[in-house]
Parts: sequence; structure tokens; C-alpha cells
Amino acid sequence: MAKIISVHSFRGGTGKSNTTANVAAQLASLGKRVAVIDADIQSPGIHILFGLEGEQITNSLNDYLWQGCSIQETAQDVTGNIGAEVPGRLYLIPSSTKPGEITRVLREGYDAQRMTLGFRNLVDELELDFLLIDTHPGLNEETLLSIVISHTMVIVMRPDKQDFEGTGITVRVARQLEVPDMKLVVNKTPPILDAEDVKHRVELAYGCEVAAVLPHSDEMMNLASEGIFSMRYPLHPMTGIYKQLVAKLAS
Repeated sequence: MAKIISVHSFRGGTGKSNTTANVAAQLASLGKRVAVIDADIQSPGIHILFGLEGEQITNSLNDYLWQGCSIQETAQDVTGNIGAEVPGRLYLIPSSTKPGEITRVLREGYDAQRMTLGFRNLVDELELDFLLIDTHPGLNEETLLSIVISHTMVIVMRPDKQDFEGTGITVRVARQLEVPDMKLVVNKTPPILDAEDVKHRVELAYGCEVAAVLPHSDEMMNLASEGIFSMRYPLHPMTGIYKQLVAKLAS
């Protein structure tokens, strides 16, 4: 049975999409069949990490939700775009970057139950091992439904006071929804902070496992979303941390 993992953050700017893309690429490098859904319909962007420009998106999640196309028609095989040959397969279900369609989401919303039904159909149609859902930051109906159907919820946060408060809210909501497995990823950690100390303090604050503490990286900043970090820098210490994170998520 496929494992559904939602990757979430309470606020934008935490590196949630970069975390999702790196986890997906590393799973594919292990020979897994993986799909990533860009469920951040209001502000899509993860397609850039997979080497796609907006005009290259033929069918999007929006077309499934509103135009009646099948969910598998929206899946684009991006295995060849991740920067290295891998034995698995990696698919992306992008959201539309067209201003009119983004405005429609903001104005009308969409049938969240149809979206979750599409998630389950996608698992069967593509014979997936893992389905990763890159959610919209914050808490809304669509995000809550994504959380509910997930086997694991990964919450990405920064060691920042605003993130600490918002993450606390998210953890409480996830517990109320009885998410089977919840893990925290602390991202963009300044080098002045000790990673083990950060891990201990965050786990103590939330009573939840910290699966990874990712440092701030100048190389990541310089890459500027033009590729997937762990594939571009396979020997970088942060790539090793991504691999450790993937091992925990895949177990």
C-alpha cells in the first residue's frame, strides 16, 4: 500500500516545497515510484524545482478539479528533470500558474472532497509507493482534508518565535485529527545554533519527534530553486541529512 505524506508549514517561507522536492527525489533514487501534488493552488511553485516553466504545464490539478479531466492526465513524469539518473519514477501533479485560475481559487474555492478522491485514484493509477502532498501554508479546509488522509504529516518550521507559535497550533490540530504519524523538520537553522540542542528543545516543546534539523545553506540560496539541492550536491552534508530524513519517512 502506498504511503501518503503531507508536507506542511504554518507560515510561508519555511522551505516546505524544497523539502518536499528533495524528499521525493531521494525516494526515487531508492527505486520508489513517487508522485508530488502541488496542493498549494493559491500560490503554486514547486514545478520550478522540477525544471518546468508555467507554459510547460499542459494539464494541472485545476483542470481535474474544474474541467473534468482525469487525475492521471495531470501527472507529468519529471524523472528526467531531477538532475541525476534514478531507478525509480517521479511524477508531478502541478497547479496552474495562470492568473485567472488562481483568482478563481481565491474567489470560488473548489471541491476538496474531489481532490482527496483524486489523490487515492492517483495512487492506484500510477502504482505509487509514495504520494507527497505539498500543502498550502496555514490551516484551511483543503489543508485539513489533506492532513486527514495522510499516513504521515511532516511539519516544516524555522527556529523562529513566530514559527514556534504557529507550529504549536498545527501540532494540536493534527493530534485532534488523529494523524497516525507526525514529524517535525527544523529548517534554515543558523550555524550559531547547535543542531542537537535545537532538536531537544523543539521535541520538548511539542512532544513530537524532530526528524531532521537542516542548516542554513549558502549553496541552497545560490541555487535559487533552479534544481533539487540533494541531486545537485550529492556529497554535501545537508544531502546526508535529507537521506536520513527519507530513511525515517520510508520506514
